[in-house]
Amino acid sequence: MEKILVTGGAGFIGSNFVYYMLENHGDVKIVCVDSLSYAGNLVTLEPLLGKENFRFVKADITDREAMYTLFEAEKFDVVVNFAAESHVDRSIDSPEPFLMTNFIGTSVLLDAFRKCGCGRRFHQVSTDEVYGDLPLDRPDLFFTEETPIHTSSPYSTSKASADLLCLAYHRTYGVPVTISRCSNNYGRFQYPEKLIPLMISRALNDEKVPVYGEGLNVRDWLHVLDHCKAIDLIIHEGKNGEIYNIGGHNERANIDVVKTVLAALGKSEDLIEFVTDRPGHDLRYAIDASKLERELGWVPETKFEDGIKETVEWYVNNQKWWKDILSGEYVKMSEELLKKT
Repeated sequence: MEKILVTGGAGFIGSNFVYYMLENHGDVKIVCVDSLSYAGNLVTLEPLLGKENFRFVKADITDREAMYTLFEAEKFDVVVNFAAESHVDRSIDSPEPFLMTNFIGTSVLLDAFRKCGCGRRFHQVSTDEVYGDLPLDRPDLFFTEETPIHTSSPYSTSKASADLLCLAYHRTYGVPVTISRCSNNYGRFQYPEKLIPLMISRALNDEKVPVYGEGLNVRDWLHVLDHCKAIDLIIHEGKNGEIYNIGGHNERANIDVVKTVLAALGKSEDLIEFVTDRPGHDLRYAIDASKLERELGWVPETKFEDGIKETVEWYVNNQKWWKDILSGEYVKMSEELLKKT
């Protein structure tokens, strides 16, 4: 049985990956580590608690002693590091937590992996934001794996630093590392401060939905399950020391995404409220994922029109999940679940 450590597994993408792997691989055991910071929600993983092929551990990846003890006890075959502070606005307001989790935390995991000497793959989940941005008037330009790093925020800088550290550990120590850099994800379980769930929750309450600037910033949208499938392929068939871009081929201006969400909810565009733009706001992200498609045969399967409809329906049908987050009740609920594990 393959044993996989998933860090940050109570967060958005990590929890989707945990479910995906358990549903699609009968011979896998998942150990999920999460510190349950504000974006970690154990309620999301409640259906898995108590199952033989799943174990949850509350721990911080910056805790060297805890990570070393866990690695020695479990002898992981694969590590997939999702654990990260990821909200750009929060990184602008307070950079230090991003540097601690995203860089120092990754270094601790790499050291634990190397010290244990048992694993065949350490996979670092990164972001296309490490490349900076592209001009709006050059639709022919895309990020490739050779695009130079050119970060714009403390968040993207912390992720780029972690990527470079992973590559250094591969070159210096021979650690079997792969890195993936994805575009903007969307889907179930996303923390409601992010664009799409924020728009949904606000619109359902007939509140104003804030849009930075004129809403012309462009993002490539990737359905979270397409992302999970790509990581599954990379950890099993990817080449050590390689970087793989993961994109959805779904470029949309932010304002168009917001209008699509409002239309799906039957809400008026009068709810849109343009607000002061974010400092250093990147203009356009666009991923060239041809390397992943060419070498591993991955292609995104979810059209944005279908994926956004499905996502809106999930948030409409699971309002208690995100309302408990907005009220803070999820913290108490997670603590109660921890006592039962």
